[in-house]
Amino acid sequence: MAGDFDGLVAAVTGGSSGIGAAVVHALLEQGARVAVLDLDPESAPADTLAIRTDVADDASVRAAVHQVVAELGRLDVLVNNAGIGAQGTVADNDDAEWLRVLDINLLGMVRVSRAALPALRQSPAAVIVNTGSIAATAGLPQRALYTASKGAVLALTRAMAADHLSEGIRVNCVNPGTADTPWISRLLALADDPTAERAALEARQPHGRLVSADEVAGAVVYLASPRSGSTTGTAISVDGGMQDLRLRPRQ
Repeated sequence: MAGDFDGLVAAVTGGSSGIGAAVVHALLEQGARVAVLDLDPESAPADTLAIRTDVADDASVRAAVHQVVAELGRLDVLVNNAGIGAQGTVADNDDAEWLRVLDINLLGMVRVSRAALPALRQSPAAVIVNTGSIAATAGLPQRALYTASKGAVLALTRAMAADHLSEGIRVNCVNPGTADTPWISRLLALADDPTAERAALEARQPHGRLVSADEVAGAVVYLASPRSGSTTGTAISVDGGMQDLRLRPRQ
């Protein structure tokens, strides 16, 4: 797919670290011009347009999208990747935390997509790719709030795909399994036995390891590519087989 994105402009929220950073690098390698929309854009690659953006603030989002179009001339690809984690059962977080996580993980995508639609409608290769999670389709312990937010993202992806197909805008989703990212590293650091906790997370995925950020980025690039013009309303699981495989225990 080398060069598939020549002449196209992409915006990636949460693009300064983890999966978002991997997506940014992959899009640059494929020829896109890329804007990084992040609360902390200082670590964005030098050859990107780095814009401090708070997806929980509609004015910040609209200003960022306006700057992308003003400075790069267009917007063709939107990757809604910004999000935060949450732990606990349905009873473990108060209303304020539920609203905070949903505000960022779900409404953040709504705000950015809404602001980007006018520019995307002008593109001959318009696409939105949302970062979901395996939590949207598999029940995981101690992840009630996070799961609710990502389940909503999956449903929103399909609804948006239906709404905007006639406008030439494709909308898809990537559902990573547990990925080897800074957020997971911070989570492991808080565990009583980080080594044992990491081993448990790896064993939960049938291929026996954490998903890499680059593997998720590869799926995003596939869905965003103009070559995937007949792919919309789709969710790709990048989870080592966790969603669909039922393997016998290893001997």
